[in-house]
Amino acid sequence: MQQLTIDPTFDIHDHRHGLKLVKEDRQTLLLDNPDDVFACPACGKAFNRLFVSERQTQSFGCPDSPVCLARTDTQMLVLTH
Repeated sequence: MQQLTIDPTFDIHDHRHGLKLVKEDRQTLLLDNPDDVFACPACGKAFNRLFVSERQTQSFGCPDSPVCLARTDTQMLVLTH
């Protein structure tokens, strides 16, 4: 399993071979890691979904699994396990 690269920013094009786009809008991406190709940059374990946001604020419902956070200069990454 390879580490998800997020320095200095997260670029979907660098990770196309292992991530599946679920939803995209102007400031957010939601991606699946269906074959556990990438490891979480925060804990090093496989993750299920990756949410990437350039927004200043974001709210979520109550997650039913562990959550990790990672930050680049311009993005917040939320990874669910």
